[in-house]
Amino acid sequence: MAYFPEVEKIRYDGPDSTNPLAFRHYNAEEKVEDKTMREHLRFAVCYWHTFRGMGGDPFGPGCAVRPWEDGTDSVEMAKKRVRVAFEFIEKLGAPYYCFHDRDVAPEGKGLKETNANLDAVAAVLEEEMQRTGIKLLWGTANLFSNPRFVHGASTSCNADVFAYAGAQVKKCLEVTKELGGENYVFWGGREGYSNLYNTDLKRELDHLAKFFHLAVDYKKKIGFQGQFLIEPKPKEPTVHQYDYDVANVVAFLRGYGLIDHIKLNVETNHATLAGHTMMHELAYASAYGLLGSIDANRGDLLLGWDTDQFPTDLYLTTQCMLVILGQGGLAPGGVNFDAKVRRESFEPVDLFHAHIGGMDAFAAGLKIAAKIRADGVLKDFVKQRYSSWDSGIGQQIESGSAKFEDLEKYMLDKGDAAKNVSGRQEMLENIFNRYIR
Repeated sequence: MAYFPEVEKIRYDGPDSTNPLAFRHYNAEEKVEDKTMREHLRFAVCYWHTFRGMGGDPFGPGCAVRPWEDGTDSVEMAKKRVRVAFEFIEKLGAPYYCFHDRDVAPEGKGLKETNANLDAVAAVLEEEMQRTGIKLLWGTANLFSNPRFVHGASTSCNADVFAYAGAQVKKCLEVTKELGGENYVFWGGREGYSNLYNTDLKRELDHLAKFFHLAVDYKKKIGFQGQFLIEPKPKEPTVHQYDYDVANVVAFLRGYGLIDHIKLNVETNHATLAGHTMMHELAYASAYGLLGSIDANRGDLLLGWDTDQFPTDLYLTTQCMLVILGQGGLAPGGVNFDAKVRRESFEPVDLFHAHIGGMDAFAAGLKIAAKIRADGVLKDFVKQRYSSWDSGIGQQIESGSAKFEDLEKYMLDKGDAAKNVSGRQEMLENIFNRYIR
């Protein structure tokens, strides 16, 4: 049975195309630098927004038209939804998908039934993966929706909740491994606090680290070769999340001896909620060798919450790809569309329009970034700007051979620092604009 009968497989038509159901920039086999677009971008469709989101908001229930839904959260409906999802992903031409355990399978009356439900649906996922060749970029456990997680999961004041969360992650790790998942993501939806009057902050941080160490140990035990990832988020639903931003997570990983085991999955809308640009967060993670994957979306800068809109801004996608190309790519991570169509875009075909636009925006950003890199306009400027560090006193400082006494002697002999030169910010912004067409 076809669930999107009006949509054929999305093809590449080229930049002059006016077909809304065709790619203008994403040509999967086109080579950019040393890889194909498919290899560079590693697009993944998210299961939660795309196949579970119904467009509800605080002011009204969902209004999405999804003819295949029967209104239940049964295992049979979950199996049917897998067929829907893989028809969509196959027609779109995305090579990967991602899921939370509760996206794909309903919770049962207890952990045993819940695990059985997940196993039943995972069997159908595996069938569809074999049929289509679509792969699992990453799996993750939903440790935030059920009321048991009202105080958090690994940071809960209730030790039983920590234990339940551990059991749930154990099972999700096993399923992710069975399905050939290339990564596993931790998103601490409620790992934070709302009020410090009732919170033992240090103890909760210790418990969070303990949880990650237990996961690392179990990963080794079962031989899971995928990359562990943490997805930073500053707030919402809690006042303060413990994985606030990239810098916060890097410090946490270093402080608790986890730096060699976990990288970061960075999201645009979370970056802006933390008061950063996406390029800043990517550059920070990449500087420490910890940029593993990205959630591709954007927020509405006029709103103060996580709107998870599809990325259509070429400045954003070009900046992302400059960092990603600079570190040699994201593999085994990828570009996951953690984005949802707007409530007003309620027809099934709108799911295609949204993903096509996001994939085209990143493909265009990839090509633009590659051109900027080939021309060397930014790299050459930065190299010249920091040239004083390549020889003389600068080189001595970086090598560690210069002490304060040496710096004092150097400046006493010289008298004053050399004159600064302009950073040419406006000129560089103008140059960047030349590449955006």
